[in-house]
Amino acid sequence: MSRRPPKGSKPGPEQLELPFGPPRVAPVKGQGRRPGATGLRLIQGGGESKQERLESRESVVRVLLEAGVDLLLRRISAERAEEIESRVDRLLTLFDGAESEDNRSQLRTELDELERLMTETRGLRPPRRRSV
Repeated sequence: MSRRPPKGSKPGPEQLELPFGPPRVAPVKGQGRRPGATGLRLIQGGGESKQERLESRESVVRVLLEAGVDLLLRRISAERAEEIESRVDRLLTLFDGAESEDNRSQLRTELDELERLMTETRGLRPPRRRSV
């Protein structure tokens, strides 16, 4: 049994349709929402990414996500992605035990090494094309 495409559309592969609408949670008191707002906001940027300093668990996790994207887009090798993943795992463990001075020192050293690796990794990417 085949499904017929809607009138006016060309036959082709099926496409997932996501219902983007107003959020289902109530807005925070004191923060008004425009009717029909989706909860997404546009952040103005200059198109240039700024590399943050690795200082928190969140910044280290973002590095892992960045490496995953690079791997999927075939901008880095699986070996490099695995190296980044293992360093992130070590760092997350160090964050858990960062109470002692030795652990904080080792944590800072590991963070610096991961930053150097990511700077090198970002340098391997082809330059981004700017749209006109």
